[in-house]
Amino acid sequence: MTRRSTTLVSASVLLFALAFVAFVLPVPYVTLKPGPTVNTLGSYDGDPVIEIDGARTYPTDGSLRLTTVSVTSADARVSIAQAFASYFDEDDAVVPRSQYYPEGVDPKQSEKQSADQMSGSKQTSEAAALRAAGYDVPAVVTASQVVQDGPSAGKVEVGDRIRTVNGTRANGAGTLIKLVRATEPGQVVELGITRDGRDSTVDITTDTLPDAPGIARVGVSLAEDFDFPITVRNNLSEIGGPSAGTMFALAIYDKLEPGDLTGGRKIAGTGEITADGQVLPIGGISQKIAGAHEAGATTFLVPEANCAEAAAGHDFGLRLVEVGTLKQAIDSLEKLADDPDAKVPTCR
Repeated sequence: MTRRSTTLVSASVLLFALAFVAFVLPVPYVTLKPGPTVNTLGSYDGDPVIEIDGARTYPTDGSLRLTTVSVTSADARVSIAQAFASYFDEDDAVVPRSQYYPEGVDPKQSEKQSADQMSGSKQTSEAAALRAAGYDVPAVVTASQVVQDGPSAGKVEVGDRIRTVNGTRANGAGTLIKLVRATEPGQVVELGITRDGRDSTVDITTDTLPDAPGIARVGVSLAEDFDFPITVRNNLSEIGGPSAGTMFALAIYDKLEPGDLTGGRKIAGTGEITADGQVLPIGGISQKIAGAHEAGATTFLVPEANCAEAAAGHDFGLRLVEVGTLKQAIDSLEKLADDPDAKVPTCR
């Protein structure tokens, strides 16, 4: 072989080796892709997603589709080539693996946490929907953990029911957190607690959240339970995380109230929800909008805090309706059901 031929062969072998490495060498990232959608007014695997006993229900039309994100599984690794392909695909995203699978945490623990979040989401969505429909749903907020050497150490115990903050009833964990964060770090707040059946009050000098200076905390993790007046069964068990809460709540409300929230159209959306009806931001908004488009939706409900990100991305022609509360979502959908061109808060 001539020197030129040898050089060409060597270069080709090197190029092949580099290409091979690019396809197999794992990188510390995961990819996010549009996941499946589910109609919360419909059925899944032959069972209704939402069933209600103990109250009159009404027929519904159209669909209220929850949206999901498909994330690289814990036992799979993303190659350089896969990461590059997803990076340049407008429907995908590439994020550090540690955001979904923290180092030192068993993937099974992450899966359990996701399942627990879904279970909590079902409860809070039920509470929010029933309250929006006029039912009284008392909340029981208890201390599930007390930060060692934190503001409440020695004053609040695990299992204590927290009833009030500065005399205002804490009708849910979300409300309690809001009431505490309405104060300045260093201020004293009065917590009304119940322990062993006895009511009392304790004064807590707040400090600041470690990762959010300026935000007051009392150093207590909260658990929330409810006294439901009717029975709502949510039969969807294969999807994890809290972000389906808003669409669950809308489906429950739509079944309990006469009329039709969808106007016969395909509505999709996302958003974690609190028992008092606050819609919280979620991750993967761009992938969820893409998934909604693939499912044929015409309108997408976007948590208020995700609106800027959603507006900056590809909307696929969907109307991006901004929702900060369940009430706002209901009001907007009712207007759009009556008039598809009605003016409602949007992200653009």
